[in-house]
Amino acid sequence: MEKEIVNKVANSALKVFDLEDYYPSNPRLQIDISQWLYEGLVLREKEFRSILKDLDWSVYKDAFVGLYCSTDAILPQWAYMLVTSYLHGVSKEVFLGNKQELEKFIYQQIIDSLDFSSYQDLPVIIKGCSKLPIPEEAYVLATNKMCLYARSVMFGEACSAVPIFKRKTKI
Repeated sequence: MEKEIVNKVANSALKVFDLEDYYPSNPRLQIDISQWLYEGLVLREKEFRSILKDLDWSVYKDAFVGLYCSTDAILPQWAYMLVTSYLHGVSKEVFLGNKQELEKFIYQQIIDSLDFSSYQDLPVIIKGCSKLPIPEEAYVLATNKMCLYARSVMFGEACSAVPIFKRKTKI
């Protein structure tokens, strides 16, 4: 007599929150401002403006773009603003920082825009083992938001979840 295999996870109230589901496929590109500085250190306004004006900005179409300077140049505040103005309307988003900071910024925006109310009073697993480069900060941000809604939060997979948070019941 064969025993029917029952998927208890599929039949439970347990909901899985997978950060990979929200991973934008847009390219991530970086612009090092130092390439447009005299000897990598000095911003000459006229040259800088001329270089920016002549660039093909279409290569940044729909990309998340991180702006940074790899040298110890002291840049005026408007330098990054000017580059951003050329990327406006071309790129998906412009951010000041390196690639890792850019990923954090992307997920900060994503998590801030999500409606977590569908997880209200439910047990939730924030899925681990990502195939995509999800920054660790995204898990912290998601947990912080999820704790406002979920009855409990776990990390990992249903077969080996690590308990993270459990709402205290009121007496």
